[in-house]
Amino acid sequence: MTDTATARPRRLLALDIMRGITIAGMIMVNNPGSWGHIYTPLGHAEWHGLTPTDLVFPFFMFIMGVSTYFSLRRYDFRPSGAAVWKIVRRSAVIFLIGLAIAWLSLALRGICSGRELIDSVCCFDRIRILGVMPRLAICYCVGSLLALVLRHRLLPWFIVSLLVAYTVMLLAGNGFDFSESNIISVVDRAVLGESHMYHTSADGVRLAFDPEGLLSTLPSIAHMLIGFMCGRMIVQVKDNYRRITNLFLIGTVLTFAGFLLSYGLPINKKIWSPTFVLTTCGLASSLLGLLIWVIDIKGYRRWCRFFEAFGINPLFMYCLGAVLTIIIGAVRVPYAAAEDGVTTVKGWIYEAVMMPLAGGDATLASLIFALAFVGFNWIFGYWLYKKKIYIKI
Repeated sequence: MTDTATARPRRLLALDIMRGITIAGMIMVNNPGSWGHIYTPLGHAEWHGLTPTDLVFPFFMFIMGVSTYFSLRRYDFRPSGAAVWKIVRRSAVIFLIGLAIAWLSLALRGICSGRELIDSVCCFDRIRILGVMPRLAICYCVGSLLALVLRHRLLPWFIVSLLVAYTVMLLAGNGFDFSESNIISVVDRAVLGESHMYHTSADGVRLAFDPEGLLSTLPSIAHMLIGFMCGRMIVQVKDNYRRITNLFLIGTVLTFAGFLLSYGLPINKKIWSPTFVLTTCGLASSLLGLLIWVIDIKGYRRWCRFFEAFGINPLFMYCLGAVLTIIIGAVRVPYAAAEDGVTTVKGWIYEAVMMPLAGGDATLASLIFALAFVGFNWIFGYWLYKKKIYIKI
């Protein structure tokens, strides 16, 4: 890859690095040593609001949109049988992996807690159907098919229409209230059932409310398509300086629009509000522009090798982190300091290793655990990176 600003690079390293940053970030914020002791920026907003943690998933969704434009170019954006089959097959695989991870979590926790084997393994009546991987699958599938059948100059109008329609649904259906009457929760309970939904809390109230629910997938599709349009711009513009100028311009407009509209339509990740889409896509666009300037124009690359190991196999690394999380959070080991004499592998590492290392500071120990867990996952990613092994999901 050339470092010159005017040449058209065959592959922008900045894309891989941003993808790697988001995957490493998702693994870190999903794995504190203790959920009861985390620094505020490393936790999700309870309901309305935005924290740094709330940015990692939408940033990945944005980058997925950018990458989708690159991948569909080989089909000349025509709905051929090969293109449609690839999209549907990949989406199905991603969705099923998400279900498999949800099943493994229930099954292994049941087995390790002493529940009967049959009951633990046959937990399909309470498995969570939606989640991060299923949402990625649905958005990739619908967004990609739309990119094949619609003229790209019409996609911005489609995005706006989708966000406006979703806004009307939210306003008409108590969509900004954390309650059982919220239209998002109502639809999910009617279609999925409470036993197949995520339960979340806000203001001391716990409800069956899935942050990756059915209705909130609609703005997520718009989110992915915004990334797709940015990918289109990156390909059509040959000069890297013009690329970053456009990305910063897009980022500024979307970010300001999101924050200004948030006075009437609060920014909320759990409902994936339209202002959340605008703000996070704007910030993602600006970050991508910054990374292109730092990495692909200025050539400052040493600092980003760590994230490249996550970025070249992103979904595999995310799944690896999820599986390891399930294992260490379910498998039990003897621990004399615990009330019942046993704890999980994660609990032992946190209490016996991280707490002394942090001088008894529970929050710092929780952060050290999260960083160490990211580093442990990186070892596998770095080995794949050095061996040039690319696991396509």
